[in-house]
Amino acid sequence: MRNLINALIGLAAILAIWEGLIIVGKYPPALLPPPTKVLAGFREIAVSGALVEHVLVTLRRFFMGYLSACALGIALGLVCGWLTRLWAVTEPVVHVLRPISPVAWFPFIVMWFGIGDIPATVIIFISAFFPVLLSTVAATRLINPLYLKVARNFGVKQPLLMSKIILPAIFPNIVTGLHLALGAAWIFMVAGEMLGAQSGLGFLIIDARNGFRTDLVVCAMITIGVLGLIFDRAIVIFERWANRVWGVGPAA
Repeated sequence: MRNLINALIGLAAILAIWEGLIIVGKYPPALLPPPTKVLAGFREIAVSGALVEHVLVTLRRFFMGYLSACALGIALGLVCGWLTRLWAVTEPVVHVLRPISPVAWFPFIVMWFGIGDIPATVIIFISAFFPVLLSTVAATRLINPLYLKVARNFGVKQPLLMSKIILPAIFPNIVTGLHLALGAAWIFMVAGEMLGAQSGLGFLIIDARNGFRTDLVVCAMITIGVLGLIFDRAIVIFERWANRVWGVGPAA
């Protein structure tokens, strides 16, 4: 209840500042639409079904890219973290590629995959892949040697050692990487849709801008922010659950 009250207070403060900026700065609606105009824009695209359509397209692309990056990042992270020679070879390459913005790959992505869903999905994949990979490698390399000693005493060998001992032992650390990857993927999802998609929330921003509908631009921005908050809260709950089950975090 207290969190809800604090959220409502914060929302009221934002709306007051927003309306105050319009009054003091005397901005025309084309430059800074008032909350009432944005609300009318929400009603317009909600009634027409455009908002739901764009949201569903964005969510499909996002989960395709994010979940693929998580699966591949965890798998390669386990292998590279366990095989130290392999990681010694691949680590410099990873650290050269990781700082490159996923958007910088866009010219090549368009040439390779054309336009549509795939370019945005690939950008989401790239942005989520490296945080998951690096967190998994780090967790694998820092696994408690006692676990491996017990496994050897019981004659546990690969691939059971990886699936039954290592992965469960480092799972809470992997979840932390999934959390970081989620935020990065959601941010670059918008960029990917703004650059090459013909639908989705990022495309809605560009399309509304081209039509001088700044109220719809703000509608899309708010929708992106609210969905991002929901995903962040959801993975925080998942992270707390993993820590509690594995006994490495608070009970609540």
